[in-house]
Amino acid sequence: MVLHDAPIGRFFEDFVVGDVYRHPLGRTISEADNTWFTLLTMNTNPIHFDHKYAALTEFGRPLVNSALTVAVIAGLSVIDTSQHAFANLGWDRIRLTEPVFAGDTLYAESQVLEARDSKSRPHGGIVVVRTRGLNQDGVQVIDWVRTFFVYRRSHEAAMRVFPQPEVVWGDEADEEGAD
Repeated sequence: MVLHDAPIGRFFEDFVVGDVYRHPLGRTISEADNTWFTLLTMNTNPIHFDHKYAALTEFGRPLVNSALTVAVIAGLSVIDTSQHAFANLGWDRIRLTEPVFAGDTLYAESQVLEARDSKSRPHGGIVVVRTRGLNQDGVQVIDWVRTFFVYRRSHEAAMRVFPQPEVVWGDEADEEGAD
């Protein structure tokens, strides 16, 4: 028997300038997502939750809270970019290029702009990526540049911490017959 850990995320050594990662998951934004996020963040602009008000705007319906769009696209990108990061160092040039509405499905992709050794922390490096979010029609709705510190593969904190099971695979048959 061979045990396999799911290969999620990249370590500093894996980043190559110019590479593009199409993040594997999409996320459909619901009206409930938008309402709850707006309430959670205390955003009182009625364009996010008042249908009558939003109908009077040029959009004709509520807009998804732009901070929710940032959060979802950032989350979609983690699996490929910052799964093994321990610090975001900066977010630059966040641009909201098209509106997002409840019912839109968002996707993300990131391009590596820079990967350099850390001078102060040799157990990792600094990576800069440009991430963009696309809707279900392939229209770019958001983009930004993000800088983060990511561990090297050999660093202790980068090791997966999976508990040792009390029962090893194959032994459960012995336990079932132990009546």
